[in-house]
Amino acid sequence: MSRRPTMNGWFRATFDSAMATATGPTPERRAAAERAHILSQPWPWRHTRTHGVMLRLAMRDRDLVEIAGQLVRLVVAAPGSLTGRYPDGNTGRARVGIRTPMPVPADIAALLADAGVRLGPADDDTPGRATTTDRSGP
Repeated sequence: MSRRPTMNGWFRATFDSAMATATGPTPERRAAAERAHILSQPWPWRHTRTHGVMLRLAMRDRDLVEIAGQLVRLVVAAPGSLTGRYPDGNTGRARVGIRTPMPVPADIAALLADAGVRLGPADDDTPGRATTTDRSGP
């Protein structure tokens, strides 16, 4: 049985707001992209889209390290989301290890919990982690 967490209305509005700020002309766009990244990790398309926005920001800044890092992340974002193998709280920037977990801000942790996303190790079989297979038992 396929299982994806639910992106409810409030969660979607928060993600959409972060993405709008990330793509806008404000100085907060980088921080907004990082928040959008943390929010998007369980959803393959949104996760990949967030890295696309981060790539555009890196290109605008002519940041070669960030451009290279985002190109790699564009390739691995969807598979990581589909398998539930992504580091919780990771901001998605190239200067952060691609598999490095980071603290999840409390407001984002609450939204993820409401959406049914379990935070914790990505390499266990505990039900509730954002994976494509429901492993809750027979």
